[in-house]
Amino acid sequence: MEHASSSGPTKSVSPALTFEVLATQGRARASRMTLPHFTAETPMFMPVGTQGTVKGLTSQQLVDLDCHVILGNTYHLENRPGSDIVAQMGGLHGFIGWPRGMLTDSGGFQMVSLLHLANITEEGVQFASPVDGSMMMLTPEHSMAIQNKLGADIIMALDDVVSSINTSPERFEEATHRTTRWIDRCIKAHAQPTEQSLFGIVQGGLNRDLRHTSIRQLSERNLPGYAIGGLAGGEDKSQFWRVVAQCTAPGPGLPFNKPRYVMGIGYPLDIVICSALGADMYDSVYPSRTARFGVALVPSGVLKLKNICYREDFRPLDESCGCMTCKKVTRAYLHNLVGKGIPFAAVLMTYHNIAYTQRLTKQIREAITEQRFPAFVRDFVHKHYPKGDIPIWVIESLTEVGIDVR
Repeated sequence: MEHASSSGPTKSVSPALTFEVLATQGRARASRMTLPHFTAETPMFMPVGTQGTVKGLTSQQLVDLDCHVILGNTYHLENRPGSDIVAQMGGLHGFIGWPRGMLTDSGGFQMVSLLHLANITEEGVQFASPVDGSMMMLTPEHSMAIQNKLGADIIMALDDVVSSINTSPERFEEATHRTTRWIDRCIKAHAQPTEQSLFGIVQGGLNRDLRHTSIRQLSERNLPGYAIGGLAGGEDKSQFWRVVAQCTAPGPGLPFNKPRYVMGIGYPLDIVICSALGADMYDSVYPSRTARFGVALVPSGVLKLKNICYREDFRPLDESCGCMTCKKVTRAYLHNLVGKGIPFAAVLMTYHNIAYTQRLTKQIREAITEQRFPAFVRDFVHKHYPKGDIPIWVIESLTEVGIDVR
């Protein structure tokens, strides 16, 4: 087991979070993160339950699939049913019957996804509700108050989020410095630092200087953990990986002994590459949303079950997968359900896709611990691109950390 002492301390202890890097290979790390409700292992993928529920699955099924942490959405939960009601039921853990780790976002992402409903100022962001048109003023202080009531193990600072494909340098400059001012307001307003860990979010768009400024300013706050925000918004992949690499770089990057969370990442290939670059945590609606469109995640990429070629295909989705869906039903059966729009198809497909992400991250952790991570990455990439047509961004990103997949 190789420890990266040259990168700094391998353990950090905060009031509500202990993080310890257990093994490294290159920049990749296998770590343990102890939260109030669960001891999670990283790298890990966090399924998104926007309203506290991963669509189509029960909390017990998520436990059965060994999900360590799931994510809830502050903005949507405050709209319906409201944080006061959730608090009365014991916070999100009691509200959804979830015994393990929980993370809530700050509501900041809605500045991008609901931009047409948002007005952003120094005070905060004002939204018109997509439900009834009523106005919500989400400030750093209000975001903290809502998240304190929701009671998640990890809560996210409100940041000024700008789409990565925005063309205004001035807007990124403004957002980067505002995010720093807002983190100070979040720290001051956070009422439960011994029960909930506050993560800051690095902004700066695709500008290296702004990213450097944000990394430095947030690191100076000595937070329990950090996220890399503002990506997964349509930017070129060659830009995407370089931002992640900058934020995780030994020395000028985020602290080695703190968790690093790349927000909005759900493609399996992205998870593998970001883990190789030194990141620990990921979340996305992609595995569950794509399942509802009849798309299954498999080692070779995806299977689109609507396609006629699966009508008489009596194999499981993935012969190497031991999930309930792969054990019990065939591609032909799922093709029939998906083609007829039967809701049960979404349940079966979601179960498999979440199982796939959890198995993938477990395999990543084991490969790092057993010092065979480069071989694991090469095998993963070659299964994705059996013809050898590996995209240049994949080759370059992995070459950056000494893994040759050509």
